[in-house]
Amino acid sequence: MNTATQGQAAARPPRLPGLLLTAAIAALALWLGTVPWLQAHGISALTLAIVIGIAVGNTAYPALAPRVAAGVGISKATVLRAGIVLYGLRLTVQDIGQVGAAGVLIDALVLCSTFALAWWLGTRVLGLERNTALLIGAGSSICGAAAVMAAEPVVKGRAEQVAIAVATVVVFGTLAMFLYPLLYRWGVHAGWMPLDDTGYGVFTGSTVHEVAQVVAAGRAVSQPAADAAVIAKMVRVMMLAPFLVGLSALLGRGGNRGTGQRSAITVPWFAFGFIAMVGFNSLQLLPPGLVATLVELDTALLAMAMAALGLTTHVSALRQAGARPMLLAALLAAWLVGGGLLINLAVRALC
Repeated sequence: MNTATQGQAAARPPRLPGLLLTAAIAALALWLGTVPWLQAHGISALTLAIVIGIAVGNTAYPALAPRVAAGVGISKATVLRAGIVLYGLRLTVQDIGQVGAAGVLIDALVLCSTFALAWWLGTRVLGLERNTALLIGAGSSICGAAAVMAAEPVVKGRAEQVAIAVATVVVFGTLAMFLYPLLYRWGVHAGWMPLDDTGYGVFTGSTVHEVAQVVAAGRAVSQPAADAAVIAKMVRVMMLAPFLVGLSALLGRGGNRGTGQRSAITVPWFAFGFIAMVGFNSLQLLPPGLVATLVELDTALLAMAMAALGLTTHVSALRQAGARPMLLAALLAAWLVGGGLLINLAVRALC
C-alpha cells in the first residue's frame, strides 16, 4: 500500500512551481500598479497581470509548462474563486442605501440591457461564438476584468476568449475614462447637460467598466462626482452574484434544444460566498485594518488568477478572433454612453 501511495504521489504533477510562478507575476503586477502614471491612467494590477502573463506565456512558458501547468491550473480555478469570495469585503449593504432606489434601478437596467445587447449583437449579428459574446457582455455590463473572470466558470470559456474580453475592457474602459469628463464639461459649457456633479457620478459608476476607471473619471470632475461614482459602481458590482446565478440557470435551461433536454446547471457556489462576505462585512465586526489587509490579499489572489489566464493564452488564438470582438465591445461602449445616459435621465425623471 505504501508503494502504491508513493507511486500516486510521484505521478501527481507538482503544484507549487505553478503557484509560485503566478504569485511572482502577480507581485510584479502589484508593484507596477503603484506607479503614479499607471494609476493616473486607470491601469490596474489585474490588467498588468494578464499582460505580463501573456508575454511570459508566449515566450518562456511552453518550456516550463510540464512542471508548472498543475499549479497554474489551480490559480485559474481555486484561487480565482477565493478571490471572488473575498471581493465581497469591498462592499456593504449600506452602500445600497447611499444611492437609493433610483441608483439601484439605474444599475440594474444598465446591466440587463447591456448584457442582452451583447448576447444578441454578438451571436446574431456579428456571428461570434456565444462564450466570447457573453464574456465581453459580462465585462462591459458589470465590473470589467473581475466580472469576466467570475463568469468564465459559468460559461466555460476558453483562455483566449477570456483574454479577448479582458482586452476589450482595457481598451474601451480607458477610452471612457478620458471621454466622460470631456463630454460632461462640454455639455455643461454648451448648456445641454442635465446632470449635476452627483448625477454625473452616478452615470459614470453605472456605465464605466472598471472600478479604477470609474474613480479616475469621477475625480477628473470633482470629489462629489467621484464619491457618487464609486458608490454607484459598488452597487453594480454587488449585482455580480445574482447575475452569475441567473446566467447559470439561463444557460442550463437553453442547453440542448434539439433533443429537448436541459444541460446541467453549473451552480456558481463562490457567488453565494461573495454574498455571504458582503453580509458579513456589513456587520462591521472586523477591524478596518484587517479588512484593508484582506482586500489587499484579494487583489493579489485575483492578480494570480489573471496571470494564470495570461500564461495559457496564445497570441495566435487572439489573432484568429479578428476584429469582431472589438467591434462588439465598441458597440456596447456606445450604448453605455448613449443608452446609459438616457436610462439615467429617465429614472431620475420618474423617481
